[in-house]
Amino acid sequence: MADNPDNKPVETAVDIEIGDKNEESVEEVEVEEGGGTNQTGSGDFARQQVGESAFASVQNLNSGDITPQVMSNPQVLAALQDRLDGLVGKGSGYIDSLPKVVKRRIKALKNLQVKYTKTEAKFYEEVHELECKYASLYQTLYEKRKEVVTGAIEPTDSDCEWASSEDEEEDEEKELLADDLKKKVTIEEKKEEDGKEEERPNGIPEFWLTIFKNVDTLSQMVQEHDEPILIHLEDIQVKFSEPGQTMGFTLEYHFSPNDYFTNKVLTKHYTMRSEPDETDPFSFEGPEIVSCTGCTIDWKKGKNVTVKVIKKKQKHKGRGTTRTVTKTVQNDSFFNFFNPPQVPDEGEMDEDTELVLASDFEIGHFFRERIIPKAVLYFTGEAIEDEDEYEEEGEEEDAEGEEGDEEDENDPDYDPSKERPQECKQQ
Repeated sequence: MADNPDNKPVETAVDIEIGDKNEESVEEVEVEEGGGTNQTGSGDFARQQVGESAFASVQNLNSGDITPQVMSNPQVLAALQDRLDGLVGKGSGYIDSLPKVVKRRIKALKNLQVKYTKTEAKFYEEVHELECKYASLYQTLYEKRKEVVTGAIEPTDSDCEWASSEDEEEDEEKELLADDLKKKVTIEEKKEEDGKEEERPNGIPEFWLTIFKNVDTLSQMVQEHDEPILIHLEDIQVKFSEPGQTMGFTLEYHFSPNDYFTNKVLTKHYTMRSEPDETDPFSFEGPEIVSCTGCTIDWKKGKNVTVKVIKKKQKHKGRGTTRTVTKTVQNDSFFNFFNPPQVPDEGEMDEDTELVLASDFEIGHFFRERIIPKAVLYFTGEAIEDEDEYEEEGEEEDAEGEEGDEEDENDPDYDPSKERPQECKQQ
């Protein structure tokens, strides 16, 4: 800035280019800059001086349209940024500017949209009925899966036939060769073993516990003291509400006899809603979980892993004596899943409760849609690998797009105005 010994306001003309490629209009904006030490409040002063029309036009500006003069003036940039920040989330005002007769027709379209939403709700109700119908067909397969997992039955050779890839076949051949070598080395030891048979585990040990450990969301819920209990988890099933009942589903966790509780089955019921909200019908996007109910776990004495006892020493202020006080508090455990917070009938939930329930609803939906139908693939990790691959592909595409944008911006000959949109080719 030039010297200004008299400390007088200096008028600076700043050109802002606005408009289409074929039309250039220049608006002069006068900004007074205080010279010397009189700099206080310059940002607010610039905001007042920059005209409303300039700000309105700047909404459509991009970096290529702003002249170097504006870019080098911090006061104007601050004023522009302040106005642009205020425009975030605001409508363009186009709808408000329409004639009344057009607004009247828009209301008719909204009424049609409400009717569409109600029809869509009936569609989802029928989809739920279809789910109930096929649930009985799935259940037959789930029961057989349970029998294999628990060792109730031994699958036949035909049941175990599975097409392997060439790599898997090579690995199997190597394993067979290694087994043959081991047999030759230990043949003398086996002769000494009089009628002793090879250990044969029953079913598939720790099937569901392994699934819980493989899935990040579930592994975060499972604590070390939960694992001895989850070893006894034999099956997880989903039961859908019958037609005519309130839409919902129940998750059933079946346990073998154990040293921790007497329940054979632990349940978690989710209530769903498949109808538009009367106060906000356009927010409807299909059935949603609105509440959930757990069950009472009949813990054996001293085996409740959802609570822990804390001992504290307290000192009497007057006598100076101390005493030990015990307090029972909640302990982190997967089995807190069966004691969710209740949704209040009236009033708003606090933020913490709302977050806990939102997470609970997601987990319940995940059990129903992913874990139960594809349990073996989560046990082997194949389902998790597929999900990771889809995420990585999406990230790679995003990265490639960003790199392309950067290359264009760094190209000195690049002119965005010369880019043509891709044509839509009809088949």
